[in-house]
Amino acid sequence: MTPISLNNAFGGGLSSELLNLRAQSLAGKGKGISGPEIHEPSALPLPATPSQGQSVAGFDNLLGKFVNEVNAKQMAAGDAVTGVLSGQNIPLHQAMIAMEEASVSFQLMVEVRNKLLEGYQELMRMQV
Repeated sequence: MTPISLNNAFGGGLSSELLNLRAQSLAGKGKGISGPEIHEPSALPLPATPSQGQSVAGFDNLLGKFVNEVNAKQMAAGDAVTGVLSGQNIPLHQAMIAMEEASVSFQLMVEVRNKLLEGYQELMRMQV
């Protein structure tokens, strides 16, 4: 089994598209765009930095953790199947359960990706 890349799993250029969208919105500030006021990045308050024992639980970390968990399930299913085929003492039903669990988690990840892309496309269709 090959590891799953976060860029491949979630559309590849999503982060660059979001950066382009932000740059376009900042560039359009002085062109008579009505709506909420857009602040320059330097004017925004910085988030509090976590102390040494804490970790930052951002959206990208959440997605990365989710992809890593799906990848671990795929690898475990592959190992179980290899164990059954090589004659190790692994019951067939455990290998099948591992394969189905990996399949369902991968399908869930794909659906989450699809919903994220739909939301992004909906944002791109909004008129400012």
